[in-house]
Amino acid sequence: MEKTRYFYDSYAVMAYLSDSPNYRAYFEENDGVLTKLNLTEICYRTIELHGEEAAAQVVELFAKYTIDFAPRDIVGAMKLRLTLKKDDRNISYADAVGYYLALKNKLKFLTGDKEFEGLYGVEFVK
Repeated sequence: MEKTRYFYDSYAVMAYLSDSPNYRAYFEENDGVLTKLNLTEICYRTIELHGEEAAAQVVELFAKYTIDFAPRDIVGAMKLRLTLKKDDRNISYADAVGYYLALKNKLKFLTGDKEFEGLYGVEFVK
């Protein structure tokens, strides 16, 4: 059976790191990627909750899963963010880039962020 590939939103990574059973299989039985922007959000939140040493370990663990993006992806992501904002969905810049890249690369966007609930290509898990 082929593994599903995901784009791991910061929400999903934090849920997994918090040992949420709902996220375990997405990380342990499937493949995924994220951007350095997401990793930056995850680092900040980990420092806030668990300290600098834990954050450094998390960054080291997830750095190998990061993907890069081109300047044209920034434009596409911000157009997408604006479209979603008109639909009363307020997402961060990092989330806009991640969701755009997920759509572009035909990856499922894994998140529990309520702003993404019901959107195309989103695997919404609480």
